[in-house]
Amino acid sequence: MTSLWRATAPTVALDEPGSRRTGVVVVGAGITGLMTAALLTRRGASVVVLEAREPGAAATGGSTAKLSLLQGDRMHRILGLARREAVEAFVAGSLAGQRRLLELLAEQGEHPERRPAVSYASTADGADALAQELEAMRSLGLPAEEGGAEALPFPTAGAIRLADQAQLQPMAVLAALAAELQGRGGRIVRARVRRVRASGRGVVVETDAGEWRAGQAVLATGAPVPARGTAALLEAHRSYAASYRTGAPLPEVMALSVDSPSRSLRTAHDEAGLLLVAGGPGHLVGREHDPRRLLAELDRWVLAHWPDARRTHAWGAQDYRTPDRLPWIGERLGSRGRVLLATGFDKWGMTGGAMSAVAIAGRIVGHEPDWARTLRRRGTTPAAAGRLVGTLTATAGAEAGALRDALAPATVPLEGEGALGRDGLRLVGTSTVDGATRQVSAFCPHVGALVRWNPEERSWDCTAHGSRFAPDGARLEGPAACGLRRLRGAG
Repeated sequence: MTSLWRATAPTVALDEPGSRRTGVVVVGAGITGLMTAALLTRRGASVVVLEAREPGAAATGGSTAKLSLLQGDRMHRILGLARREAVEAFVAGSLAGQRRLLELLAEQGEHPERRPAVSYASTADGADALAQELEAMRSLGLPAEEGGAEALPFPTAGAIRLADQAQLQPMAVLAALAAELQGRGGRIVRARVRRVRASGRGVVVETDAGEWRAGQAVLATGAPVPARGTAALLEAHRSYAASYRTGAPLPEVMALSVDSPSRSLRTAHDEAGLLLVAGGPGHLVGREHDPRRLLAELDRWVLAHWPDARRTHAWGAQDYRTPDRLPWIGERLGSRGRVLLATGFDKWGMTGGAMSAVAIAGRIVGHEPDWARTLRRRGTTPAAAGRLVGTLTATAGAEAGALRDALAPATVPLEGEGALGRDGLRLVGTSTVDGATRQVSAFCPHVGALVRWNPEERSWDCTAHGSRFAPDGARLEGPAACGLRRLRGAG
C-alpha cells in the first residue's frame, strides 16, 4: 500500500555519514524530526537525522495532512481529560507550530492550499458534540463558527467551521524541510537505531551501521525507540485512507465527521488533475481480524456520494494517543534532559509534529516556550488515569484473544494470508506473500506480546503496543527495537 503522497512526491536525497560526532542526533525523518532539525540548524547547531528507511516512510507519508486547529470534536474532549491550563498551552503551541511551519515552507517556495476546516455531524448525538466543541473552541480563543454543511454533498445534522487552515502534500513538506536543513549543513543519513544511552555529558546512539556521539538526541519516530517506559502509556491506532478520481464536483473544505464511523475529506492534485482524499476508518493496532473490510466500507461510502469515483491509491498510517489526548513532548525518563521525545499526536501529526519541533528546538537552544514548559509539567488528572487503566485492561484482553487464536496447528496459508499456530511446542506466525512462505516467532521482541496478521497491509502487528513487522520479520515501525525472530525453514 503506497500513499498518494509517496507515489507523487519529490524524493529527498540522503547524505553520506561523514563524521559520527555532532551536536544533536534526531531519530526519524518525518515532520517532527525534519522540522526540529531545520529549526536547530537555523540557530547554528550541528545536526544529523538518522532514518531507518526513507523520509516519510511511516506516519507523515501516510497522513491525510491537514494543518488545522479544528480537529473533529477533540478540543472539548481534551478539556474533560486535562487541566485547563494544559489545554490552553496546547492551543498556544498548535498556533505557534502552524505559523512556524508555514513560514518555513514559504521561504522554500512551498505554499500549501488554505482551506476552511469543517467538523460535521450525521446524528443528534453528533450535533450535541458539535455544540460542545464550538463552545470549547470559543472559550479557548479560537474563532470557530457555525456553518460549513453547505460545502458537503450530503445531508448533515450540523457543522462548525474554522477559516484559514491548510491542506498539505506531506512529502513536499518534508522535501522543503530537508532542503532547509541540508542547505545549512545538516545531514540525513540512513541508519536503523538500536539504542540511545547517556554517556559522559552526552549520548551514544547505537545503530546497525555503528555508533554516533552527540550532546543530545531527539526521538521523533511516532513511538519512541527504544521505548523505555513510554509504550504502555500510549494507544496505537491504525487508520486507512484512499484517493479517488471523479468527474463530480469536490468540496472546497477539509471536512471530518464527529460520528462513528469516522469520515475525513480533502482534495489533492496529481499530474492528471484533482483528486478526492477520503479517510477515517481505523482500529487499534493488532486488534482487527480483517482490516480489508474497513477500506471496502470506505469505498462504498465514497461511491454513494460520488458514483463515478475510481480509487487510485490506498494506504494506512499509525498514530498514538496519550491518556489525556495531549501530545507528550518532553524527555525520556532517566535521561537528565539529554534524550528528548515527542509522541501522542492523536491522528493530528502535522499540527502536533510542528508544535513539537518548536518546543524541542527551543528547549535545546535555551529558549523553551512557556506553553511547552506548561505542557510537559501538566501532570495526570483522575479522568486521564481512568483512561490509562482502561487501555491497560484492553491490552490484556487483546493478548488473551490472540492466544486463543494461536492454539491450532500451524498450516501453510493461501497467498496474501497469515496466521498464528503451533509448530510443536512453540507458537509461530506463518504467512505466504508473493509465493514465499515464511515463518517467524509469534512474539513481539518489545515485551513478548503476541502478533496478529494484517491481511490488508500484509504485516505482523503487535497486539499490545503497536509494533509492526514485514512478512519476513523485519521491523516496520513501533516501539520494538528489532524485528521478529526468523525461524528455521522460513522461505
